[in-house]
Amino acid sequence: MSEGRGTWRFPRPFWTANAAELCERAAYYGTFIALRTYLIRVVGLDDVEAGFVAAYLGGWIYLVPFFTGAIADRMGFRNALLLAFALLTVGYGMLGVFHTLGPVLVGITLIIVGGAFVKPVISGTVSKSSDAHNRARAFSIFYMVVNIGSFTGKTIVAPIRINLGVATVPFFSAAAAFVALLIVLLFYRPREDATTQPRSVRETLQGMWLAMRNLRFFALILITAGFWAIQGQLYASMPDYVLRMAGESYKPEWYANVNPLVVVIFVVLITQLVRKWKPENSILVAMCMIPVSSLAMASSHWFSGNLVVFGVAVHPITAMMVIGIAIQGLAECFLSPKWLEFASKQAPPGKEGTFLGFAHMNTFFAWIFGFIFSGFLLRRYCPEPTTLSETLQLQHSQYLAGQGPLPAVYAQAHYLWYAYAGVGVISLVALLVYIQVTRRRDRNNPPPPIVPAV
Repeated sequence: MSEGRGTWRFPRPFWTANAAELCERAAYYGTFIALRTYLIRVVGLDDVEAGFVAAYLGGWIYLVPFFTGAIADRMGFRNALLLAFALLTVGYGMLGVFHTLGPVLVGITLIIVGGAFVKPVISGTVSKSSDAHNRARAFSIFYMVVNIGSFTGKTIVAPIRINLGVATVPFFSAAAAFVALLIVLLFYRPREDATTQPRSVRETLQGMWLAMRNLRFFALILITAGFWAIQGQLYASMPDYVLRMAGESYKPEWYANVNPLVVVIFVVLITQLVRKWKPENSILVAMCMIPVSSLAMASSHWFSGNLVVFGVAVHPITAMMVIGIAIQGLAECFLSPKWLEFASKQAPPGKEGTFLGFAHMNTFFAWIFGFIFSGFLLRRYCPEPTTLSETLQLQHSQYLAGQGPLPAVYAQAHYLWYAYAGVGVISLVALLVYIQVTRRRDRNNPPPPIVPAV
């Protein structure tokens, strides 16, 4: 429990869990931002194959925690975290040591399972370390730590990739996971609550089936998956697009950091702004903004030379990526505060908790679709240079050095972002239709009145 009403004081397990979480997020995002590039250049996959493998990690790490959470309840939080960070250390290490597909897939599977234990255990520790008076503060610290870890990991791996090669990036993640393992081993001693009845995997499956068979809720998950599919391009398309269209010295890892930076700066302000809005209105704003972000990313081809920003020459891809990613961050600030409220209203009476537990299934669908779709789009419009003929590779190198025109094979590279703008527009239209249909059905079929107990 917390050490005081309405204070910022929390017991040691809270702080050690957050320190481990920071390391885990740095490890995950450090490798994840470079994963497609690693799979193509080190493992030897093509764009489409790399998309499928990256989708495996990006998608399943959001699904498996529903089941590992049930297992962690029975193992105890400390044992679960020790197992998790041991798996993560070995998993990332395998990506650094082995460069063939089989061992790499094993390593990615270990990362999925390990990361899936971390998510429910850390959030459970935060919850158990706080009470009704300071739980909001506890989770605000946790959310800040997650963003700091993400920011730190992506910042560190950019110079590692440039100076040592993308094959060395997983070693950074393995080291970060090992530090987290030491933190848990030496300092994490949570009080295990023996009175808590752990849920079973069967109960988890039953809850998932209840939520997914509700067509209204499932449709809402698929619609909002369009938003997160575009957001996921920070990791799926953007890194390789930047390296292929701007050059190896550019740092897409740092561009991606614009998103958490914008969220941290504006989320409180925007949450306050929309606090009295209907949830669907705030989400509609986000869904209107997300295709605009893709159009901003596509617009760099309008400029023939560097842009001057505050007296500094900036590559147009850098400028438009930063603008597009900033728009995504603002859109997230409008969507996130209201998403769970909106989702809960789709649940049958008494099932709100079950539905909220599976509200983030949209990310599972979004990242599987987004990574696979991006693989096909990159292969078609912005291919890996090493897959081209020697003549085209030379032309491409000369273009990046400013010594020749853009090869025709890359002339439509920006179409990739038009495709995702289309995904955003489709999702927006689907949400408008969804709101109209559900409102009409609710008017025609109002819920039965609540009969007070006698």
